[in-house]
Amino acid sequence: MVSSLTNNKKQKEFLVDILCDIAGSILYSVGIYTFAKTADFAPGGISGLALIMNHLWGLPIGTMSLVLNIPLILISYKICGRSFMIKSLRTMLFCTFFLDIVFPFTPAYTGSPLMAALYSGVFIGAALAIFYSRGTSSGGTDFLTVTIKVLRPHLSIGVVTMAIDLFIIALGGPVFRNVDAILYGLLTTFITSITIDKIMFGMASGALAIIITDKGQEIADRIGTITGRGSTAIRAMGTYTKQDRDVLLCACSDVQSHMVIQTVHEIDENAFIMMTNTSQVLGEGFIEKTDKKQIF
Repeated sequence: MVSSLTNNKKQKEFLVDILCDIAGSILYSVGIYTFAKTADFAPGGISGLALIMNHLWGLPIGTMSLVLNIPLILISYKICGRSFMIKSLRTMLFCTFFLDIVFPFTPAYTGSPLMAALYSGVFIGAALAIFYSRGTSSGGTDFLTVTIKVLRPHLSIGVVTMAIDLFIIALGGPVFRNVDAILYGLLTTFITSITIDKIMFGMASGALAIIITDKGQEIADRIGTITGRGSTAIRAMGTYTKQDRDVLLCACSDVQSHMVIQTVHEIDENAFIMMTNTSQVLGEGFIEKTDKKQIF
């Protein structure tokens, strides 16, 4: 019985993975082929290199992306793991199919290059968010970035990724013979990053209020009444005044953050408030269970 349930769960997971691969590959192909290709600019990553090679020599974008990924797969195989590599290879094959077989026969966007850059970033970002949420990747600089991070742990992932993308985007200037190609590539990469963050973390994001006050219980009760959010009280001592005060921790949505601040000031105008953004809030009232797969 247990074995049967396990097999059913694995089959369901596999089916969801395939559907996400298909949906993500379609979105990815729209971003690359429909928008970026006809606007003559290259976004960052391996897809950008493939677009440059397509522009120079007419080589198929999907196939060249797959070929360029092969050495990266070999280099990072031990670091990223067998399971992730197999799933990523499957995703790359789907992307290759849609890029080279399906989308060459679909109409391309021929309007403003600026709009093409914006929408290219949105579609690519949405595709990558789907891939990442299922523990897979379209390949490219993801492999290289993680490998460099493992070998040189003192380096920032953001800095490494940005350096690689900037190099590829900069190639677009002389290749497309237009300085705007570099600017459009930068814009697409920026929009891609924002889209990934909003899709993967936007629904789980929120604010954390850190409130230092002498009226902790009264404030906590009022916050609970107005926003429906609970608070955690910590008794602390000021190192300068040597006086005991309450420290309240209250997780709330971005929309509710202003109400929390206003409520605190109505009760204690001398309260000290620190409001910080959080990428994820897990627990009652937010996300109570997380089944998200990790990319690495």
